[in-house]
Amino acid sequence: MQITSSGAEKIILGIDPGTRFLGYGLLKVDKAKVTVLQYGVLNLTKYTTQGAKFLKIHERVLGIIEEFLPDEIAIESPFFGKNIQSMLKLGRVQGMVMSLAFSKGIPIVEYEPKKIKQSVTGNGNASKEQVAKMVEVITGIKLDTKLFDATDALGIAICHHFHQNNISSSVKGTKKGWGAFVSENPERIK
Repeated sequence: MQITSSGAEKIILGIDPGTRFLGYGLLKVDKAKVTVLQYGVLNLTKYTTQGAKFLKIHERVLGIIEEFLPDEIAIESPFFGKNIQSMLKLGRVQGMVMSLAFSKGIPIVEYEPKKIKQSVTGNGNASKEQVAKMVEVITGIKLDTKLFDATDALGIAICHHFHQNNISSSVKGTKKGWGAFVSENPERIK
């Protein structure tokens, strides 16, 4: 599949946040070529406390950022779930990733799960298997489709690439994500 892009080469880090499994995927985008640099899943089930899980997430995401120096980060946005405690824990992970991005000066954009699935598969209700299959088609490589959190993270990065992220937009109100909010509202930052 040919992907069109007018921008220069860039690296996009996609993050599928979680407190049991955190998926990550790194794409290098150069004009019409999308290359998978690395993808994986951070298995957090062996850690018994939230503090230990958060420390491991912080260490691994920071390590990925420092090793690959992504130009942009895309993350799945919060969604309403039945379990409020799970949603709060997920929000903390998302906040930690955002904080790491901001501390390194990397723009970060959030995408809703349905938007990601729609962008990658054409169906906002697509299954994880369908997302994984389309990520394989788009990137042209065979992925370990048992690592659904990782293939989802690559899907998030692909969604971001498809939407051309609007990070460089200069018209107030046209940007998306927390990075855009911060740049549009400097007076609100202390």
